[in-house]
Amino acid sequence: MNRMYDSMEPRVIDDDMLKVAVGEQGPREEAGQLAKQEGILFKDVMSLQLDFQNILRIDNLWQFENLRKLQLDNNIIERIEGLENLVHLVWLDLSFNNIEAIEGLDTLVNLEDLSLFNNRISKIDSLDALVKLQVLSLGNNQIGNMMNKKMAEMKHQYSTDEMKHRENQMQIKQEEEQARRVKLEEHKMAFIERLDDSYLFDSMYAEDVEGNKLSYLPGVGDLLAAYKDKFVIICVNIFEYGLKQQEKRKIELDTFNECIQEAIQENQEEGRLKIAKFEEKHFMNLNSIREESDLLNIEKKIMECSEDITELFNVLMTLEMQLVEQLEETINMFERNIIDLVGLFIENVQGLYPFCDDTSTGRYYIVPRDVLASWGDREKVYAVLTKEVQPQVRKVPVLPQTWLCLTHGCTMAQCRDLENHHHEKLLEIAINTLEKTAKGEIEDDLPEDVRALFIDKDTVVNAVGASHDIHLLKIDNREDELVTRVNSWCTHLVDKIHKDEITRNRKRVKEIKQYIDHMQNELDNLECVDIVD
Repeated sequence: MNRMYDSMEPRVIDDDMLKVAVGEQGPREEAGQLAKQEGILFKDVMSLQLDFQNILRIDNLWQFENLRKLQLDNNIIERIEGLENLVHLVWLDLSFNNIEAIEGLDTLVNLEDLSLFNNRISKIDSLDALVKLQVLSLGNNQIGNMMNKKMAEMKHQYSTDEMKHRENQMQIKQEEEQARRVKLEEHKMAFIERLDDSYLFDSMYAEDVEGNKLSYLPGVGDLLAAYKDKFVIICVNIFEYGLKQQEKRKIELDTFNECIQEAIQENQEEGRLKIAKFEEKHFMNLNSIREESDLLNIEKKIMECSEDITELFNVLMTLEMQLVEQLEETINMFERNIIDLVGLFIENVQGLYPFCDDTSTGRYYIVPRDVLASWGDREKVYAVLTKEVQPQVRKVPVLPQTWLCLTHGCTMAQCRDLENHHHEKLLEIAINTLEKTAKGEIEDDLPEDVRALFIDKDTVVNAVGASHDIHLLKIDNREDELVTRVNSWCTHLVDKIHKDEITRNRKRVKEIKQYIDHMQNELDNLECVDIVD
């Protein structure tokens, strides 16, 4: 079953054995190639074969710091040792030896294939550190309980499968996180990030100590749940409206860029045609000058070429000025359009002008808030629409009979209205609870910190008011953030467009001047040569 000591003296791995082994691996192997060309550099050896060497003890391998494959089979090794520095080892063959215990492998964390076939091992342990181990060979050993061996193999198979599962799960999580970040960036570009869920509502209560205490009052739980549902619906409406407006702004910007590029390309093409026509005539004139022997004719032709160059300069500069005027008009029109889009987005999100919709056509109309407030409930509105408020409604010359007044449901003003309504209901519940507490009629077992609020009316009112102020501040801050960022985006976009056009114009003028100077210098040099001749 195991190898016995040969007549050959048992050996320990030393430098001489290693030098011979590395050299004998031959030029086909990396180690042998290095040894032949540059001398033996053990740290560069990737694979080492030490089988059938009658090795009794493993030693002197610390220099092979980058070793990936080690073959120590068919020796008389009794103990696994001296491998602690081979941290990059992937493949290890210790089969057909006299090893009795699995040990000395804790640092080999990259080991994937381990063969301990045909040894004297009776117990399977010390393999927990080998987290990457995929192949484990333990056949023909002295393991009494075969189930133990089977369990070990199953354990490492499970570890491998578990590792792959974790890697897959991690990959999925990374992909999901990347997709979430991409989506978040898209939402930030629309200035409505985190409005598609309860984030804003939750943030209102995150620092609201008094509000969390008041949530224990009888009836507040249902009130709070209804409040959250309505609040989140408004936020989601703002979110969806923001995405649509972002798409409109994107279309406007894309259309603008297409118009700019089209105008520039057309202008450049016309300029190229002018230059091509000029060069054809100019080079013919230059050849004519070179062939001309009469000095007066030479001077006359040079003068004509110079006039042609000046004319080309004027033509190209005229084209550029026409382009500047065309682009300036396009930029100004885009600026007005994008400012209008941003202004409309801000007004609608803030709720400065509530919407009204025509139930027959689905069209929205804008109505001043003071007019809307004066209309009262829906029945009265319906009754007076066609008589009393038509002149006050902007952009609507005649109101259809089917027209009903409905606020759009996606404004920060409505968030505040909901908060105000909730505040009134909460204050009403708190006052009722105070009165019942004074009469000893409270049956619910309230926490002590909640009961401490119901000392007197001022304490209760202050607690409810503090909660209300925090909520309004959160809403106001989110609205201010949206308005500030979208205005800043618009300002920077328009400024950049103007600066880019100035840069383009200066670059084009410089190109024209350089080209004209080149043509003139070429003519001047020709003139000097002819005069000298």
